[in-house]
Amino acid sequence: MKYVLAFTVGALAVAASAQAPGYRVETVASGLEHPWSLAFLPGGRMLVTERPGRLRLIEPGPDGRPLLRPEPVAGVPAVLARGQAGLFDVAVDPAFAVNGRVMLSFAHGQPEANHLRVVSARFDGRRLQAVQPVFTSQPAKQETQHFGGRMAWLADGSLLFGMGDGNLDRTDAQRLHTHLGKVMRIWPDGGVPGDNPFLQRPQARPEVYTLGHRNPQGLVVVEGVPFAHEHGARGGDELNRLRPGANFGWPMTTGGIDYTYARVTPFRALPGIEPPLLEWTPSIAPAGLAWYGGALFPAWHGSLFVATLKERSVRRVPLTGGAPGPQEVLFQELGERIRDVRAGPDGAIYLLTDSPNGRVLRVVPSPS
Repeated sequence: MKYVLAFTVGALAVAASAQAPGYRVETVASGLEHPWSLAFLPGGRMLVTERPGRLRLIEPGPDGRPLLRPEPVAGVPAVLARGQAGLFDVAVDPAFAVNGRVMLSFAHGQPEANHLRVVSARFDGRRLQAVQPVFTSQPAKQETQHFGGRMAWLADGSLLFGMGDGNLDRTDAQRLHTHLGKVMRIWPDGGVPGDNPFLQRPQARPEVYTLGHRNPQGLVVVEGVPFAHEHGARGGDELNRLRPGANFGWPMTTGGIDYTYARVTPFRALPGIEPPLLEWTPSIAPAGLAWYGGALFPAWHGSLFVATLKERSVRRVPLTGGAPGPQEVLFQELGERIRDVRAGPDGAIYLLTDSPNGRVLRVVPSPS
């Protein structure tokens, strides 16, 4: 018999089932130091970033099982690894089979003057070749907080990526002359698409695609439409549908309050501000975002998956016509901070656990 408990977060019901889950969780790799991102390569291979600055390769071993190579991928640029700073996302070019290109995002510089940097490189199977910086955030910021760093490809071959507000001067998220608190769009060689929304705005950074973000750490494109989530402070985590030129409000509007319990702003909504699709208060600390269109889990088809750090779960958010439905809380039995979630080419769900001894996990259906 199935018993379902329902409670409310924000305005949406969240369901937790008391029956045994219809999945099993396998360990693909362990012993990773704060793994941050996972990307899939042809031939069953995977790339994993570790926040201290290492890129690791998982590939089929002699028996066909996944094997984490002991030596890191060579050629990774120097990374500022301190606090929240480090090596962040890895994104594999959709045309990788032809060009071998991967993109990396990471913290660059010194603690007192640092940037988000994106580089393009060619991966030959063991090392990165022809590493070229294609974006370095401006101006330099202080402290090692709120970098964003997630990347996603649009259908036209351009690259979206998020940049946090740096946490010190949060109002920079509303200023177009700085990259702080924005989502950017570039070509993989660093060029700026000619239809970027602020390209003709005097003194605006031409890479800016959207503004008013606090710390976006989830980004995925679903049927041509980009979705992003971001950390609030004490509450006010958001899921947003991105639209070129849109302003998502931070710090003028938010559903949360500051860590000091002071009000950030008296406004939850204002004219001209894009409202969130979802808001999570109390905070769940969303850290990774995936779209599931696979066949292994038919009941999960057409859902966003949100990795969470504070809640130690993955939220499943079904979308119907672009509108979110009742959420499901998954994988809390692991008791782990989940840094990233990905839908694999095999139809399985992959998770990264955020710890000094982090793991890559694979979720598959349990036997009948």
